[in-house]
Amino acid sequence: MTATLQTCLWFDHSAEEAARAYAALIPGSQILQVFPNRADPAQAFLVHLSLAGQRYAFLNGGPHCRLTPAASIEVHLDSQAEVNRLWEALVPGGTALRCGWLTDRFGVTWQVIPRVLIQLMQSRDAAMVARVTQAMMGMVKLDGPALEAAARGQTPS
Repeated sequence: MTATLQTCLWFDHSAEEAARAYAALIPGSQILQVFPNRADPAQAFLVHLSLAGQRYAFLNGGPHCRLTPAASIEVHLDSQAEVNRLWEALVPGGTALRCGWLTDRFGVTWQVIPRVLIQLMQSRDAAMVARVTQAMMGMVKLDGPALEAAARGQTPS
């Protein structure tokens, strides 16, 4: 079997605007194809895009369905500077949630995660994982250096 998989997100009317914003924000991303809305040529019906190599379809389907935090885009980043840059670009007009989650102005929910958190959570040291988890639960935007300090049993200053 030959198959291509991509995630489709349903927007009321802002699919193309969201696609262009994300493609400009995330390195290695691009708009692949824009399908016009025959009833309203000024607005796209469907946009195919790639965000850092992951394919998506953004559909302008109208107000019948809403995006929900039950489905989110999870982004793992190498540095705190990258976490900060992406967070600060996505949160305006949206809502900062807990534990690195945010819902942006288009209604898409993101998890902005420093890779160090993934590494720390894979440890066999249960006490260290508990400290990291407790630190993470108290954060809105995740702070990689503070998570590393928690792993070492230190309170960040």
